[in-house]
Amino acid sequence: MTHDSPQLVSPLFAGIDVAKDTLDLARSDSGELLTFPNDAHGIGRIVALLATARPARIVVESTGGLERPLLEALLDVDLPVALVNPGRVRHFAIGIGILAKTDAIDASVLMEFARLAEPRLAQKRSENQGELDALITCRRQLTAARTGQANCRLSTRSASAQKSIDAVLKTLDKQIELLDEKIRKLIDSDDDFKHLDGLLRSAPGVGPVLSSTLLGELHELGDTDRRQIGALVGVAPFNHDSGTLRGKRSIRGGRTQVRCVLYMATLAAIRFNPVLRNFAQRLGRTGKASKTIIVACMRKLLTLLNAMVRDNLTWPELRVVKALDL
Repeated sequence: MTHDSPQLVSPLFAGIDVAKDTLDLARSDSGELLTFPNDAHGIGRIVALLATARPARIVVESTGGLERPLLEALLDVDLPVALVNPGRVRHFAIGIGILAKTDAIDASVLMEFARLAEPRLAQKRSENQGELDALITCRRQLTAARTGQANCRLSTRSASAQKSIDAVLKTLDKQIELLDEKIRKLIDSDDDFKHLDGLLRSAPGVGPVLSSTLLGELHELGDTDRRQIGALVGVAPFNHDSGTLRGKRSIRGGRTQVRCVLYMATLAAIRFNPVLRNFAQRLGRTGKASKTIIVACMRKLLTLLNAMVRDNLTWPELRVVKALDL
């Protein structure tokens, strides 16, 4: 008597390349590339197709915000989707020998990335989370524009040009101020945000900009360990060793926007936070370079904030529990 052995079904993986007008879908169970319009109708068709197929993982590349409607639609039906950094995907493509770049190739690379790299899955955001993220992004863009205009103001000698730039700077300052008010009102109106904001800002050196940035753009804070949170922000050092060579450790990747805000906050924390100040001084006595000290302090501050959120502790409570040195 013979028995048929059960057939093993390979898990399905999908990659979606996002462009302004189109969405290209590649699936591991088919060599066919499917193209949809990047609008509500096209997104609906992709969601319906993948909801039926139930893939093990879907990868979407971050594309400056164009991917958000698709990502949120996939999360709304509880599909396992990961939002990945384009640079990381490009390095992956080179690593597997794919040097050319087209929309069809990009979608296929994203599908292979989903299958082989096992990226971290995205989580569904609340409406307030999405709104806070949008406000913070807008504030960052206006701040960058203000910096550019201020630099132009320093380099021009024309009185008329200076007058025009001053008008632009005044408008930008007003808009940034209005955004700060909206961010504050949104945080104060949300019980979870308000509680976490109180925890974070109890730490010396953490002001409203860093706190709101962490709330809006680093929702993993408190839910991961210190190594993972450091890697997410890009302050975890990577080795550069080969044989007997011991190269310098360096940081790379991660969420640049969060890292930039953390950098500025750390400069203040080194001055006003006794734990960070003593830590920096200890590193200085061992001969560490200034840049190395600042990055180490960024990582330590982020680690401490992660512990505060994880354990629901204010800064004074954390110092008692962890016996942090003065």
